[in-house]
Amino acid sequence: MLKPKVIFLDAVGTLFGVTESVGHAYAEVAQRFDVQADPAALNKAFFKHFKAAEPIAFPDVEPTRVPACEYAWWRAIAVGTFQTVGLYKQFEDFDAFFADLYHHFAGADPWFVYPDVYPSLERWRGMNISLGIISNFDSRLYTVLEALALNDFFDSVTLCTEVGAAKPDAQIFATALDKHGCTAAEAWHVGDSYGDDYEGAIAAGLRGIWLRRPQDLSR
Repeated sequence: MLKPKVIFLDAVGTLFGVTESVGHAYAEVAQRFDVQADPAALNKAFFKHFKAAEPIAFPDVEPTRVPACEYAWWRAIAVGTFQTVGLYKQFEDFDAFFADLYHHFAGADPWFVYPDVYPSLERWRGMNISLGIISNFDSRLYTVLEALALNDFFDSVTLCTEVGAAKPDAQIFATALDKHGCTAAEAWHVGDSYGDDYEGAIAAGLRGIWLRRPQDLSR
Protein backbone atom coordinates (compact mmCIF):
# COMPACT_ATOMS: atom_id res chain seq x y z
CA MET A 1 0.00 0.00 0.00
CA LEU A 2 1.68 3.19 -1.19
CA LYS A 3 -0.69 5.56 0.58
CA PRO A 4 -2.33 4.70 3.90
CA LYS A 5 -5.68 6.08 4.95
CA VAL A 6 -4.20 7.15 8.28
CA ILE A 7 -0.74 7.44 9.79
CA PHE A 8 -0.53 7.14 13.56
CA LEU A 9 2.51 8.43 15.42
CA ASP A 10 3.89 7.95 18.89
CA ALA A 11 4.45 11.17 20.84
CA VAL A 12 7.43 11.30 23.23
CA GLY A 13 10.59 10.16 21.47
CA THR A 14 8.93 10.36 18.06
CA LEU A 15 7.36 13.80 17.66
CA PHE A 16 9.26 15.49 20.47
CA GLY A 17 11.89 14.70 23.06
CA VAL A 18 13.14 15.96 26.39
CA THR A 19 15.59 18.87 26.22
CA GLU A 20 18.90 17.74 27.75
CA SER A 21 17.42 14.97 29.98
CA VAL A 22 14.64 14.12 32.41
CA GLY A 23 17.24 14.28 35.17
CA HIS A 24 18.15 17.82 34.16
CA ALA A 25 14.50 18.89 34.36
CA TYR A 26 14.09 17.21 37.76
CA ALA A 27 17.23 18.94 39.06
CA GLU A 28 16.13 22.30 37.68
CA VAL A 29 12.78 22.18 39.45
CA ALA A 30 14.32 20.76 42.65
CA GLN A 31 16.68 23.72 42.81
CA ARG A 32 13.67 26.02 43.16
CA PHE A 33 12.98 24.15 46.41
CA ASP A 34 16.58 24.51 47.63
CA VAL A 35 17.50 20.92 46.82
CA GLN A 36 20.71 20.49 44.83
CA ALA A 37 20.86 17.35 42.73
CA ASP A 38 23.12 15.83 40.09
CA PRO A 39 21.15 15.62 36.81
CA ALA A 40 22.96 12.49 35.62
CA ALA A 41 22.27 10.62 38.87
CA LEU A 42 18.63 11.70 38.79
CA ASN A 43 18.31 10.61 35.18
CA LYS A 44 19.68 7.16 35.94
CA ALA A 45 17.42 6.78 38.98
CA PHE A 46 14.38 8.03 37.07
CA PHE A 47 14.71 5.47 34.30
CA LYS A 48 15.33 2.70 36.80
CA HIS A 49 11.93 3.38 38.38
CA PHE A 50 10.18 4.31 35.12
CA LYS A 51 11.12 1.01 33.46
CA ALA A 52 10.18 -0.99 36.56
CA ALA A 53 6.72 0.60 36.89
CA GLU A 54 3.51 -1.06 35.79
CA PRO A 55 2.05 0.32 32.53
CA ILE A 56 0.35 3.67 32.96
CA ALA A 57 -3.12 2.32 32.21
CA PHE A 58 -6.12 2.10 34.52
CA PRO A 59 -8.68 -0.30 33.01
CA ASP A 60 -10.97 -0.45 36.04
CA VAL A 61 -11.02 3.26 36.88
CA GLU A 62 -13.84 5.68 36.14
CA PRO A 63 -12.83 8.30 33.55
CA THR A 64 -13.20 11.12 36.07
CA ARG A 65 -10.56 9.45 38.26
CA VAL A 66 -7.96 9.00 35.53
CA PRO A 67 -6.17 12.37 36.04
CA ALA A 68 -5.67 11.59 39.73
CA CYS A 69 -4.33 8.14 38.87
CA GLU A 70 -1.92 9.64 36.34
CA TYR A 71 -0.68 12.08 38.95
CA ALA A 72 -0.19 9.33 41.56
CA TRP A 73 1.64 7.12 39.04
CA TRP A 74 4.18 9.81 38.22
CA ARG A 75 4.49 10.90 41.86
CA ALA A 76 5.53 7.37 42.85
CA ILE A 77 8.28 7.46 40.23
CA ALA A 78 9.47 10.88 41.44
CA VAL A 79 9.53 9.67 45.06
CA GLY A 80 11.53 6.60 44.07
CA THR A 81 13.91 8.70 42.02
CA PHE A 82 14.78 11.06 44.85
CA GLN A 83 14.91 8.25 47.40
CA THR A 84 17.42 6.42 45.20
CA VAL A 85 19.76 9.43 45.11
CA GLY A 86 19.26 10.07 48.83
CA LEU A 87 17.57 13.44 48.50
CA TYR A 88 13.92 12.77 49.23
CA LYS A 89 14.12 13.87 52.86
CA GLN A 90 15.77 17.15 51.92
CA PHE A 91 12.46 18.51 50.63
CA GLU A 92 10.50 20.49 53.17
CA ASP A 93 7.36 19.93 51.10
CA PHE A 94 7.73 17.21 48.49
CA ASP A 95 4.09 17.51 47.45
CA ALA A 96 4.58 21.17 46.54
CA PHE A 97 7.72 20.28 44.62
CA PHE A 98 6.00 17.51 42.71
CA ALA A 99 3.04 19.73 41.83
CA ASP A 100 5.48 22.14 40.17
CA LEU A 101 7.36 19.30 38.49
CA TYR A 102 4.18 17.76 37.10
CA HIS A 103 3.03 21.12 35.74
CA HIS A 104 6.49 21.73 34.24
CA PHE A 105 6.10 18.75 31.92
CA ALA A 106 2.65 19.94 30.81
CA GLY A 107 4.14 22.91 28.92
CA ALA A 108 6.70 23.58 26.20
CA ASP A 109 9.79 24.29 28.34
CA PRO A 110 11.18 20.76 28.85
CA TRP A 111 10.49 19.59 25.29
CA PHE A 112 11.88 20.07 21.79
CA VAL A 113 10.32 19.04 18.48
CA TYR A 114 12.54 16.90 16.26
CA PRO A 115 13.52 18.84 13.12
CA ASP A 116 11.95 16.36 10.69
CA VAL A 117 8.52 16.46 12.34
CA TYR A 118 6.87 19.61 11.00
CA PRO A 119 7.96 18.97 7.36
CA SER A 120 6.73 15.36 7.53
CA LEU A 121 3.37 16.33 9.01
CA GLU A 122 2.93 19.07 6.40
CA ARG A 123 3.76 16.63 3.60
CA TRP A 124 1.34 13.97 4.79
CA ARG A 125 -1.39 16.54 5.33
CA GLY A 126 -0.79 17.76 1.77
CA MET A 127 -1.35 14.19 0.57
CA ASN A 128 -4.74 14.14 2.36
CA ILE A 129 -3.61 11.45 4.76
CA SER A 130 -5.36 11.56 8.11
CA LEU A 131 -3.03 11.75 11.12
CA GLY A 132 -3.43 10.46 14.65
CA ILE A 133 -1.40 9.92 17.80
CA ILE A 134 -1.22 6.70 19.81
CA SER A 135 0.68 7.37 23.02
CA ASN A 136 1.63 5.81 26.33
CA PHE A 137 1.87 9.30 27.82
CA ASP A 138 -0.85 10.85 30.00
CA SER A 139 -3.50 13.53 29.51
CA ARG A 140 -0.91 16.31 29.74
CA LEU A 141 -0.19 15.41 26.13
CA TYR A 142 -3.03 17.67 25.01
CA THR A 143 -1.45 20.79 26.51
CA VAL A 144 2.01 19.79 25.32
CA LEU A 145 0.78 19.37 21.73
CA GLU A 146 -0.83 22.79 21.89
CA ALA A 147 2.27 24.40 23.40
CA LEU A 148 4.46 22.89 20.67
CA ALA A 149 2.07 23.90 17.86
CA LEU A 150 1.42 20.28 16.93
CA ASN A 151 -2.23 19.79 17.86
CA ASP A 152 -3.73 21.13 14.63
CA PHE A 153 -2.06 18.39 12.58
CA PHE A 154 -3.91 15.55 14.26
CA ASP A 155 -7.44 14.29 13.80
CA SER A 156 -7.26 12.02 16.83
CA VAL A 157 -5.28 11.42 20.00
CA THR A 158 -5.50 8.02 21.68
CA LEU A 159 -3.96 7.74 25.14
CA CYS A 160 -3.26 4.60 27.14
CA THR A 161 -4.69 6.18 30.27
CA GLU A 162 -8.00 6.89 28.55
CA VAL A 163 -8.24 3.50 26.82
CA GLY A 164 -7.15 1.46 29.83
CA ALA A 165 -4.48 -0.34 27.82
CA ALA A 166 -0.95 0.66 26.86
CA LYS A 167 1.08 -0.21 23.79
CA PRO A 168 1.87 -2.89 22.71
CA ASP A 169 -1.63 -4.03 23.74
CA ALA A 170 -3.79 -4.41 20.61
CA GLN A 171 -6.71 -2.66 22.33
CA ILE A 172 -5.13 0.79 22.08
CA PHE A 173 -4.51 0.34 18.35
CA ALA A 174 -8.06 -0.90 17.81
CA THR A 175 -9.47 2.12 19.66
CA ALA A 176 -7.45 4.49 17.47
CA LEU A 177 -8.56 2.72 14.28
CA ASP A 178 -12.21 3.01 15.31
CA LYS A 179 -11.85 6.79 15.57
CA HIS A 180 -10.86 6.90 11.90
CA GLY A 181 -13.28 4.26 10.66
CA CYS A 182 -10.55 2.25 8.97
CA THR A 183 -9.09 -1.22 9.09
CA ALA A 184 -5.65 -2.07 10.41
CA ALA A 185 -4.49 -2.84 6.87
CA GLU A 186 -5.20 0.78 5.90
CA ALA A 187 -3.02 2.28 8.65
CA TRP A 188 0.62 2.84 9.54
CA HIS A 189 2.07 3.44 12.98
CA VAL A 190 5.40 5.23 13.44
CA GLY A 191 7.27 5.16 16.73
CA ASP A 192 10.67 5.01 18.38
CA SER A 193 10.05 1.92 20.53
CA TYR A 194 10.78 -1.38 18.78
CA GLY A 195 8.56 -3.34 21.15
CA ASP A 196 5.72 -0.95 21.90
CA ASP A 197 5.45 0.78 18.54
CA TYR A 198 6.86 -1.48 15.83
CA GLU A 199 6.03 -4.94 17.16
CA GLY A 200 2.81 -3.72 18.77
CA ALA A 201 1.56 -2.22 15.52
CA ILE A 202 2.41 -5.31 13.46
CA ALA A 203 0.72 -7.61 15.97
CA ALA A 204 -2.40 -5.44 15.72
CA GLY A 205 -2.37 -5.67 11.91
CA LEU A 206 -0.99 -2.22 11.08
CA ARG A 207 2.16 -1.49 9.16
CA GLY A 208 4.76 -0.75 11.82
CA ILE A 209 7.58 1.71 11.16
CA TRP A 210 10.42 1.84 13.68
CA LEU A 211 11.88 5.34 13.93
CA ARG A 212 15.40 5.08 15.34
CA ARG A 213 16.09 8.40 17.00
CA PRO A 214 19.62 9.28 18.22
CA GLN A 215 20.36 7.47 21.44
CA ASP A 216 20.62 9.32 24.75
CA LEU A 217 20.58 8.61 28.47
CA SER A 218 16.86 7.93 28.40
CA ARG A 219 17.27 4.75 26.34
